[in-house]
Amino acid sequence: MEVQKNQNIGELVAKDYRSASVFKKYGIDFCCQGNRTISDACTAKEINVNNVLSDLNEMSNINNSAGIDFNSWPLDLLTDYVEKTHHRYVADKSPDIIAYMDTICEVHGKNHTELFEIRDLFQKAVGNLTQHMKKEELILFPFIRKMEKAKRTGELLQKPTFGSIQNPINEMESEHSIEGDRFRDIETLSNNYTPPEDACNTYRVAFAMLKEFQDDLHLHIHLENNILFPKSILLEKQLL
Repeated sequence: MEVQKNQNIGELVAKDYRSASVFKKYGIDFCCQGNRTISDACTAKEINVNNVLSDLNEMSNINNSAGIDFNSWPLDLLTDYVEKTHHRYVADKSPDIIAYMDTICEVHGKNHTELFEIRDLFQKAVGNLTQHMKKEELILFPFIRKMEKAKRTGELLQKPTFGSIQNPINEMESEHSIEGDRFRDIETLSNNYTPPEDACNTYRVAFAMLKEFQDDLHLHIHLENNILFPKSILLEKQLL
């Protein structure tokens, strides 16, 4: 089916994550700002919408047999995946990136003062993401798993202490937007993660890892904002 300019970006990426690569190509945010039409996003970025649609439709015609259909997963499986893949990624990779940033700030900071700001932004992101993920693991995800169990077994679902699932989801989405903005600043300061000519190997590794971290965060936020959260809101309405 041909992609249309009035389609919602987040919904399109939820159906076929390969489309994310097209939006990345044009600098269109598909995670934190995914609740827009393709046309609106192109207007905001002053991009020719026909070029974007052409790339999206070309991509959609390619066989997607190797893709993962996250949209079809039960919500408890999706929470497990996010926690064990993306939460664990943040915990595992952050210390190495911070250590590399410390090194290149010391060695190259005199000639590249932006490194100090990049390090500061990344450290703030890690601190906030750590708290954010704990709230998901201790409050939001357990309730989503309870809803899935109630759906399968027919058990009565107790209303959560936070009132409605919309309340923690609103908080999570707000925090996603903050981190999305923070990484856009890192991307700008690092010249799209492009090491300068005098960069050493540690410098290059640090920037490559920062870019990988941002890419992983984009998928992480996409899975929650565009698939997990909307479906959880609908499921709660069905059960309660």
